Amino acid sequence: MKKTVAIIGSSGAIGSAFCKCLLLDQSIEKIYKFARNNIDKDSDNEINISIDIEDEDSIKKAIEELPENTRFDLIFVATGILHNDDNIFPEKSIKDISIDKLKKVFMVNTFGPTLLGKYFIPLLNREKSVFAFLSARVGSISDNVLGGWYSYRASKTALNQIIKNFSIEVKRSNQNAIFVGLQPGTVKSYLSKPFEKNVKPENLFTPEYSSEKMLEVINSLKIEDSGKIFSWDGEEIQP
Repeated sequence: MKKTVAIIGSSGAIGSAFCKCLLLDQSIEKIYKFARNNIDKDSDNEINISIDIEDEDSIKKAIEELPENTRFDLIFVATGILHNDDNIFPEKSIKDISIDKLKKVFMVNTFGPTLLGKYFIPLLNREKSVFAFLSARVGSISDNVLGGWYSYRASKTALNQIIKNFSIEVKRSNQNAIFVGLQPGTVKSYLSKPFEKNVKPENLFTPEYSSEKMLEVINSLKIEDSGKIFSWDGEEIQP
């Protein structure tokens, strides 16, 4: 049976590349692409739906636009924020912390994905299904040796806890659902652009390469992997 997939954040570098990779997969029947600003046109196997993950009503409305009895084999949340064009930038020291930055980064990286789980989990297939979220290695507390990046680190750590919680609770009602966080590596994109000079060329991935590798991880997942965080190469990232 062919699969139905949801990509949330489909207009971003990774989300867009993820969609392109899935279009080449003959086992995929339909891709629902969710983004705040949808500019793509629908086709036989691609449906575009507007969503704002910072607005719970928008998430509800997006769900209502789905055909009745829609069930997903894969849901991939490709949203996230590290910096923007205004005043959001990774904190280098304690003096850089501000409540407005914390609110914005947690809203996008933690609260939004949590609300997505609330509304999209009931739509998971009862057979094997995967709900994957973009996470980050810097969300690992045990791996933190440099400090800094307070809001981004903490928001991803919190997201990882949410993923773990989802995996525990949903197992009671849907034993075949797998919840994971995925670290895409350093991807050449708007998010990583200010930091590319610190990355060796061989460690700076294209969105397409990162997406291909993450899909390999997704396709290799087993039920016992639910609740874990993995890097693009399949390495488990410790909490």
